[in-house]
Amino acid sequence: MNPVQIDAYLRRLGAARPARPTAEALRELHLLHLRTVPFENLSIHLGEEIVLDGKRLLDKVVGAGRGGFCYELNGAFSVLLTTLGFGVTPLAGRVYGAEGRLGIPYDHLALRVRTVDGGEWLADVGFGAHSHYPLVFADRGEQADPGGTFRIAAAGPDAAGVRGEDGAVAGDLDVLRDGRPQYRLEVRPRVLGDFTAGAWWHSTSPSSHFTQSLVCSRVTEDGGRITLSGRTLTETAADGAREVRELERDEEVLGVYRERFGIELDCVPTVRNPGKANRNS
Repeated sequence: MNPVQIDAYLRRLGAARPARPTAEALRELHLLHLRTVPFENLSIHLGEEIVLDGKRLLDKVVGAGRGGFCYELNGAFSVLLTTLGFGVTPLAGRVYGAEGRLGIPYDHLALRVRTVDGGEWLADVGFGAHSHYPLVFADRGEQADPGGTFRIAAAGPDAAGVRGEDGAVAGDLDVLRDGRPQYRLEVRPRVLGDFTAGAWWHSTSPSSHFTQSLVCSRVTEDGGRITLSGRTLTETAADGAREVRELERDEEVLGVYRERFGIELDCVPTVRNPGKANRNS
């Protein structure tokens, strides 16, 4: 990233350039990212190509003012953090689905981040409803966060390289929120290109939940969450109170995308795989 791109990215986040890549700076950038860059899968339903390349991700997130799903959000965030002097290692995860089943390999991208004040953190701005702040990577106890109570737990067997019955190997980690496993994380370093097949599968497979529904969601300034799923707008306060309403007119939908998520669209996106979505509803 050149200085102009860095400044543009930070302007979108509403952040000042940190003097040093410290844990406090990471916490601030992480929260601001969740508040300003939405988790969204609109490209899949608008027929837009998803390319896991640093420049293309910055063009989308910074230049076009859009969001994305995990590969795009954590991919772009990793470019910003690296440019600002943080040590960043992409990690692959598999998301827990129905009945505790794990998703495909390279199902999720998260970041292991090192700061100059000696800390290592699990940063994840691409999982939707998750921790508002980075989690301490080496801490195996409960970590309180505005998004819930989180824990990073060892998942693999004792013998290195031996797979357990659930497919875990030594060193694998389970990330839990409020006692429920969210995803299983490998600790082997990856690069952005490793996730190309996962991004393609989630963008094209009828079995992927991303092809079955529309979502656009972000953390609100008061610690709650706002989500637009198709035409259903859900606003959840920090105390858990929810308000749900259906948007009848296209102008309402486009207005919410524009005013609440900062996304300018020419038309209302619709699910490109409605038959599969209806069978699963």
